Amino acid sequence: MKPRPMKPRLEVHLWSALRRFTDGREVVTVEAATIGEMLDALKRDWPGLKDAIDAGVSVSVDGRLIAASRAEPLHEGQEIYLLQRLKGG
Repeated sequence: MKPRPMKPRLEVHLWSALRRFTDGREVVTVEAATIGEMLDALKRDWPGLKDAIDAGVSVSVDGRLIAASRAEPLHEGQEIYLLQRLKGG
């Protein structure tokens, strides 16, 4: 049986209102290869984040806002921020 490849360990920065759900941590670490996997891992590892993530969040990767692609690949060392959903007007 082939060993499963390791998923990248990602550091995810959280906006201040979410830190109460992560014991005050500004940065949490999860293993994921895509934005969708990252969001699922955040909800699994930090259940208090579930409502905010399910309500809709924006993800910034290396300064680029990723609108709706759960399939966007992620790699170790990228600068990842979970942001409140940005609404146009």
